[in-house]
Amino acid sequence: MKINAVGFATISKKGDILDVYYPEINFNGSETDIKNSKDISSSKKLIELNWNQEDLESPVKDVCSAYLKLHLISYKFVKPNSVNLDGLFSALPNVAWTNQGPVSTDEIDEKLLDSKLNNSNLYIRSLDKFPCLTDYIIPKNVRVADTSRVRLGAYLGSGTTVMHEGFVNFNAGTLGAAMIEGRISAGVIVGNNSDLGGGCSTMGTLSGGNNIKISIGENCLLGANSGLGIPLGDNCTVEAGLYITAGTKIEQFDKNGLLKGICKGSDLAGCSNLVFIRHSLDGKVMAKFNSSSIELNSELHSND
Repeated sequence: MKINAVGFATISKKGDILDVYYPEINFNGSETDIKNSKDISSSKKLIELNWNQEDLESPVKDVCSAYLKLHLISYKFVKPNSVNLDGLFSALPNVAWTNQGPVSTDEIDEKLLDSKLNNSNLYIRSLDKFPCLTDYIIPKNVRVADTSRVRLGAYLGSGTTVMHEGFVNFNAGTLGAAMIEGRISAGVIVGNNSDLGGGCSTMGTLSGGNNIKISIGENCLLGANSGLGIPLGDNCTVEAGLYITAGTKIEQFDKNGLLKGICKGSDLAGCSNLVFIRHSLDGKVMAKFNSSSIELNSELHSND
């Protein structure tokens, strides 16, 4: 495997690299659309990296390698969880992301003062290690209602729609058409033709001790304000407001509606054709055979 990338870095006054933009990447013969990027401003630092498979499998060692791996995911050259991102947070600096580009947090006070004195327009959007996706890459055939809620390193499949309250973290995303009105946490993958309802949440692996990679199969629905702490297979539904974790006690029923027994959520990890609901009187969580399948509105996901 051969990866050749050309980009340019923003440098602070102290000489630290704040970010790297890679408009030109050749990944095993597949190329980005942007070319001739070597003609750049003298205020930027030219970055050229030549990688192989070993570099993808190695931990992140600096800002340049961190940004290339995030670009590779968002350009959809590689899928989430397929490259080594160990050391990512240590490598990335905390940056003031502004309408005038990234600014070192050590220099933002001076920049802000200058903008006030000279009536220049400086808007600080966030203080974070990660920028938003669309500051670097404009994904094709998707809609994103609020671009600040999708980080660089997100993987958005063709036909995906991310509504205003939807969120997609780095190293996470959708593998096809999907409606995202909830949260896709880091490491979470959503299959084709699935719908994450308003306010729903998927459990990531960055904090809280959870080490299970959450995935959602095809034709799945997470109801509004529901939550998911186990991976789902295809054709599954989680009732609105219901949070399923690995330790949730669940009454499991067979295709004929007969009770099979009580299990934990982790016992059903990766299973398909299930609908998770609560008993309306006693609140017990039940997993029943799901005989129906959701279908996304094709007009909403024809994002040409």
